Amino acid sequence: MKATVSGKGQVTIPKKLRERLGIRPGAVLEMVEDHGRLVATKTHPVDPVAAVSGLLSPEPTSDEFIDSIRGEILPGEVARH
Repeated sequence: MKATVSGKGQVTIPKKLRERLGIRPGAVLEMVEDHGRLVATKTHPVDPVAAVSGLLSPEPTSDEFIDSIRGEILPGEVARH
């Protein structure tokens, strides 16, 4: 298959190739030169949820939260519930 480079350096990827390779609008292609050949590889963007997963500390359990707001019970004190 052939494609013509426009004056702006743009190339239209033939429809059959786009369909076969699953290249959709907005897809990002990485371009590299390999021994005089242009090689385009579809990149897999990082899932934004996976990228931030684990950055925040886990939520405290309900027991840990209650203990933190009640404060430490010292020996000899009676726990107020």
